[in-house]
Amino acid sequence: MGSHPQQPPMPVPATAAGREGLEALLRTPRRAVIALDFDGTLADIVPDPDQARAHADAVPALAALAPEVAAVAVVTGRPAGVAVRYGGFAGVPGLEHLVVLGHYGAERWDAVTGVVHAPAEHPGVAAVRAELPGFLDAIGAWRGTWIEEKGQALAVHTRRAEDPEAAFEALREPLAELAARHGLIVEPGRAVLELRPPGMDKGVALTEFLQERDAGPVLYAGDDLGDLAAYSAVEKRRAEGLPGLLVCSGSAEVPELAARADLVLPGPGAVAAFLAQLAGALRG
Repeated sequence: MGSHPQQPPMPVPATAAGREGLEALLRTPRRAVIALDFDGTLADIVPDPDQARAHADAVPALAALAPEVAAVAVVTGRPAGVAVRYGGFAGVPGLEHLVVLGHYGAERWDAVTGVVHAPAEHPGVAAVRAELPGFLDAIGAWRGTWIEEKGQALAVHTRRAEDPEAAFEALREPLAELAARHGLIVEPGRAVLELRPPGMDKGVALTEFLQERDAGPVLYAGDDLGDLAAYSAVEKRRAEGLPGLLVCSGSAEVPELAARADLVLPGPGAVAAFLAQLAGALRG
């Protein structure tokens, strides 16, 4: 008689608050919300962001988990429609109620309708779009850096530069000044500086979504500095007695996130495996 391969044990959060969050999620899944960043969390980081795709195990894990919980949301700095396309989220059995909050929550895609709701473009984004190539050229910082068009925002990547960290640091202040001149802010990330409108971040987006769903326990997983605002939102809820679990995907590039996480997993493959384990535990 053949034996089934033994499943590895579910990772245990390193903090008491994280263990409490996981226990609450397993105890009351019908009130639980699973919220996840896209790049670096559900999809591996790649040199060209246009080539990013969800990890092969991510969508099956989400599709298994979603029917067991109150809601699943992807919270990303990408345009919502791009995240849906690169994630392969549309038309997946089990993900009929998935929500993608794009541009840090400024855009929203609901699987139920398949429609993206987006605000009008901030005038500062159009102004910076016209000015940015010449601006980078003038300060001599164009070599190896490149501009990503994000619709409601623009991003300057330094990952392909000869010295990505030096290029990143050299660009921080000039780009902050350019952004401020046009009423925008700069959001730093892993070898990327994003110029976008103020007033929306992943913390605001997550908080509004959780209020909309009257959520109980929440799991939030991210990998980058932009996810710190969502971490803060979960920590604020925990201070009010609402359990939550903070997961960090990878730790080497963004130690600030790993230091605040309850559970650190080594990248999107491990995140997908953890989501699949959660689904299995909830299905019994």
